[in-house]
Order: sequence, then structure tokens, then C-alpha cells
Amino acid sequence: MLDKEITKENPYKLCFVCLGNICRSPTAEGVFQHLVNERNLQAFFEVDSAGTSAYHVGESANSKSQQTAQQHGITLHSKARQFESFDLDYFDLVLAMDQENLTNIKRMSNGDADDVKIGMLRDFDPQPGDGEVPDPYYGGIQGFENVFQIVKRSCVNLLDRLEPNIKRSQ
Repeated sequence: MLDKEITKENPYKLCFVCLGNICRSPTAEGVFQHLVNERNLQAFFEVDSAGTSAYHVGESANSKSQQTAQQHGITLHSKARQFESFDLDYFDLVLAMDQENLTNIKRMSNGDADDVKIGMLRDFDPQPGDGEVPDPYYGGIQGFENVFQIVKRSCVNLLDRLEPNIKRSQ
């Protein structure tokens, strides 16, 4: 799904997914949106995040996630919501933070047509480590900083890969 032609009339829609949608995925949403804004590409992207559980629906991002993002000049605006099967029809790309959430998303899919748009955020990390974005929820602030750095590297690389597909009006 990375080769889709992106226009203002047909923006690229992506959703970042973790368990509760209060730490990792809102950080990814905020970072990606910030990068899009920096490059003045807002008209070409729709960015969202969700959780595979309903634990925190309606809540703002975790205070440590917000604090970490703010230290890097990014505000996390999202409210937690649960990922639903119809999201697979809507989004062009759905990126899970870890294998458990990837499995949960794939359980909702209709097979191959959906599976091509489901992946892991760290598939775009130049330093992919074990392929997962670790959950910082029960740890200290350093875990949130680690998640931020992983997410930022991955999002920069993802946007770099998508940007050539943008077709600006002549």
C-alpha cells in the first residue's frame, strides 16, 4: 500500500494501533502529524490512532507520553478510541506497535485484501531491534523517551517513503 498515488482529493489515510491508545499509538499519530505539518503536507494525509482494547476510550494520551512529546515540541491531541473492523476498509495503512496488536488486527481482517495494508511501525525503523515498540506504560520516563525515539525514526522513514507518491496539482 506504499505505492498509492496521493492527492488532495485522495489523501493517504493511516492509523497507528497499540493496546490502549494512550501511549504508543497517540505518540506515533502526533509525531507523524507533526512531520506532515513541518513539510506542509497536511492536505495529503489523514492520521489517526486507536487501541485494540476499550480500556481507555475517551481518555487523552498518558501524561508521560504528553510530557515526552512536549519536550520535543509536539502536542498529542488524540482521544483514545477502539480499533474496529470497519477501520480496515477505511485506512490505507494500519501499523501495529507490537505482535499482539498485529495479531488482534489481523483477526478482524477479511484476508489478503486487508492484510496488505496491515504492518508493524518498526518495519520502517532503520534500527528495527526486535520489531516491536515496547509498551512504556508501567515504566519510568526513560521508557517513554525510548518509545518517542523509536516512533520518530520510524515515522520519518515512513513519510520519506510516502512523500514521492504525492501528486501536487499543476
